[in-house]
Amino acid sequence: LEDQDYIDQYTSGIASLRERAAGYPPARVAQLTGIPAPEIEQLARDYATTRPAAIRLNYGVQRSERGGKAVRAIALLPALTGSWRERGGGLLLTSSGGFQLNRDSLERPDLQPKPTRLVNMSLLGDALTRLDDPPVKALIVYNSNPASIAPDQARVRDGLNRPDLFTVVLEQFMTDTAKHADYVLPVTTFLEHTDIYTSYGHSDLQLARPALAPPGEARSNVELFRALALRMGFTDACFTESEDDMIRGLLDGPSPFIEGITFERLEREHFLRLNVPRLPFAEGNFGTPSGLCDLSGETLDYTPPVESRLGEAARDGRFPLELISHKHANGMNSTFGNRTDVDLESATLDLHPADAAPRGIVHGTPVEVFNDRGALRLVARVGDMVRPGVVRSASVRWGDNVNMLISQRLTDIGGGPTFFNCLVDVRPCSE
Repeated sequence: LEDQDYIDQYTSGIASLRERAAGYPPARVAQLTGIPAPEIEQLARDYATTRPAAIRLNYGVQRSERGGKAVRAIALLPALTGSWRERGGGLLLTSSGGFQLNRDSLERPDLQPKPTRLVNMSLLGDALTRLDDPPVKALIVYNSNPASIAPDQARVRDGLNRPDLFTVVLEQFMTDTAKHADYVLPVTTFLEHTDIYTSYGHSDLQLARPALAPPGEARSNVELFRALALRMGFTDACFTESEDDMIRGLLDGPSPFIEGITFERLEREHFLRLNVPRLPFAEGNFGTPSGLCDLSGETLDYTPPVESRLGEAARDGRFPLELISHKHANGMNSTFGNRTDVDLESATLDLHPADAAPRGIVHGTPVEVFNDRGALRLVARVGDMVRPGVVRSASVRWGDNVNMLISQRLTDIGGGPTFFNCLVDVRPCSE
């Protein structure tokens, strides 16, 4: 079931991985996951013997405290089976790493008099209420709605409600965040300004020109930040660059992936494929110092997330249900949250009959989902769409939403939000 030739030539650390895997026979994995051992074995055989075999790894896996390690473990599989050799084989999480643009031409770290403090947006609640030396005194929000999408929603709101916080929001709609603003400035949509587009699902770089004139007094983010910089007295040439010049700077980089891709070609052809090989890892060439796929298993031992049915937070039994906040089908994060159909889709809570019955919860009735961070009212949808011990609600609606219940705990490698590690309980409530 493995490609020994590929392992020998293009990987390292196989002995360590074999030792780690020996501690996880199908029976133990079945106990951890709830998936029957025969199904686990059949999946392994099907994957290893199917040619070509591709894994489409999406973002939900990494929204956990151990998400980075989980992604890494899955990403080792194509190296074990040698499927990187085959067209249509391998794995895709995101293609964003191929867009190796010259971002320093926009970010201009050379102009910083001293290193700039960076604050993880997943910790926005703490950043606005606890961070000091110095505290955050001003906030400009663009392309985001943190009052809805950031974890620990109650704490984020506490921060946005500070009377000493000066907040400017660049928006097209009166979102939850815009309601906290001292100033709301109208901005263009992607249909009304020039931009360059990368991707996380394909390898084409795209140039877009405005299809519509900006409505009213709307300006693009670029225009607003350019005007702000000039008003603040910055005289560096970069603050008067046009959008076209900024895109030229992005394309002026050393990466072979963008070699030959010019602004003029994009203007003429609209989209161009990156210079990425069709079989990028057929002969190794991984992004490691050695160029080999590192299979070492020392860091891959399973440790349950703190807020999970097997974690520390479950031991006192106060919050026995695991909450999954999946993406809804008709929106993207909080985008379109002003639409009734999107709001209704994110207003329900799925729970299994085995969890509903002992709590006196009936399908279609209002319930309260709660933990130590907050509470949220939703409508119960009882059925077998989730397993016992799990509840599910789509994210993210405007107003009170599941992020009221999510902690600011971060993932292990990327420091992202742990949206899928959340323990709650549910009780019936009055209308």
